[in-house]
Amino acid sequence: MSEPLYIKSALSVATPTGDPAVAETVTAVIADIRERGDAAVREYSEKFDKWTPESFKLSDTQIEEIVAQVPQAVVDDIKTVQQNVRVFAQHQRDSLADFEVETTPGVHLGQRNLPVSAAGAYAPGGRYPLVASAHMTTVTAKVAGVPHITACTPPIRGEIPAATVAAFHLAGADDIYLLGGVQAVAAMALGTGTIRKVDMLAGPGNAFVAEAKRQLFGEVGIDLFAGPTEVLVVADSNADPFIVAVDLLSQAEHGPDSPAVLITDSEALARATLAHIDAILPDMPTRDFAGPAWRDHGQIIVVEDIEAAYALADTFASEHVQILTDTPRRALDVMNNYGALFLGEKTCVSYGDKVIGTNHTLPTRGAARYTGGLWVGKYLKTVTYQEVTSDAASAELGELCGRAARVEFFEGHARSGDVRAAKYAGAPLTWAPQDSTAL
Repeated sequence: MSEPLYIKSALSVATPTGDPAVAETVTAVIADIRERGDAAVREYSEKFDKWTPESFKLSDTQIEEIVAQVPQAVVDDIKTVQQNVRVFAQHQRDSLADFEVETTPGVHLGQRNLPVSAAGAYAPGGRYPLVASAHMTTVTAKVAGVPHITACTPPIRGEIPAATVAAFHLAGADDIYLLGGVQAVAAMALGTGTIRKVDMLAGPGNAFVAEAKRQLFGEVGIDLFAGPTEVLVVADSNADPFIVAVDLLSQAEHGPDSPAVLITDSEALARATLAHIDAILPDMPTRDFAGPAWRDHGQIIVVEDIEAAYALADTFASEHVQILTDTPRRALDVMNNYGALFLGEKTCVSYGDKVIGTNHTLPTRGAARYTGGLWVGKYLKTVTYQEVTSDAASAELGELCGRAARVEFFEGHARSGDVRAAKYAGAPLTWAPQDSTAL
C-alpha cells in the first residue's frame, strides 16, 4: 500500500485563525478594563456571569468554609494528584542548574534561572469545571518558586465551584477570586485597584479567554496559545480496538471542534475501531460534544506499516499522541512533533489530563512543531551575567569589540571597547580629544 487508506475522513479542517467577532469583543473588554479597572470588571462579571458579590476575592474564612464542603475523598484525591504533579515538576526544576564558568582566564560567564514575580492562574467553569487546571498551573508555579499566585475561576450558574477553589487553595494560590472570562484574565494582566498585576498568565479557557491571552501576550507572558484539544492514536494490529475507540472518544468530548485521529497499519483494526465508536457514541453522556467532534474532525487512516504510521503522525504535530503498539518506546526514537506521548495500553491521555503528574497544558494546532507544553521552565527567566577580572582579558576583548563593532558601523560600541583596551593595555585612543585625561 503506497497511499494511505482513509476509512474515515474529517469533514472539516480546523483553522488557526480565530473568530473576528470574538476578537472584536475581547478587544473592547480589555480596553474598557484598562480604562476603568474594577468598575468595568464588575460590570462584565454581572453581564456575562450574573455575579456581583461584595468582593470577588475570597477571604481566608470563606476559603475554609468552601473547602470544608468538599467531600474528604475528593480532598484526598486532590492532594494525591497534586503530589504527583509536584514530584514531576520538582524533577524538572532540578534539571535546570545555575552555573558559572571561566571561559578564558579572567572571563567569568554565568546563567541563573529566576522565577517571575507574580503569576495568574485561570481555571474555567462552564460545562467542565477543570479542577485539574489548578494543579497544573499553581503547583508548577510554586515549584518554580513564584512568590505570588493569583487564581481566578468563575462561578457556575451562580454556584461556587468548591472543588476548584479547594484545589487552588491546596496548591498554594495566594489570592483566589471568583471571577471568570475575559474580565478575569484582563484584570490579572493589567492590574486593577483590587487585583494585583501579574507577569504571566496560565490556564485554559473558552475562545474568549484564549483570545484575551493572545491579545495580552507581550504585556504579560502566557503559557500557550490554546486551541481545541487533540488526540492522535498510533496502533498496530495487536491493539485492542475497543480501547482505541474509548480513548479517541475520551478526548472528543472536550468540544465539538476537537480532532481525534487513528493511524494504523491494520485495516481490520481500523474498521473494528470504527464499529466500536458507532456503538459507544449514541449512549455517551457527552455525545453532544463528542458526536460533532468525531463526525466533523475524526479520522481513521490505514498506512503500509507502523514506521509509516509514525512518520504520518509526526506531520500532525498533535497535542496528545497515544502509542498502542507492541514496541511503544519506538516512538521516542522516531517521533519529534507532539505535545506529550503516552506509551502503551497501560497509560492513556486521560491519565495525563487528570492524575499522573505530567502537565496537561500542551501545544495544539501544530504548535508542537516548535514548542512543548507548560512546565516549570515557563515560570522561569533564564538570565545571564558576566564579569571580567583580568586586565589582559578586558584589553583583548576591548580590541576585539572595537573591530567587530566597526564592521557593523556601531562607533559607540567600538569606543566602549577602545577605552578598556587603552586603560588596561595602553592602546592608543585615536578618536579621543587630545586633552582627555579620563584614563
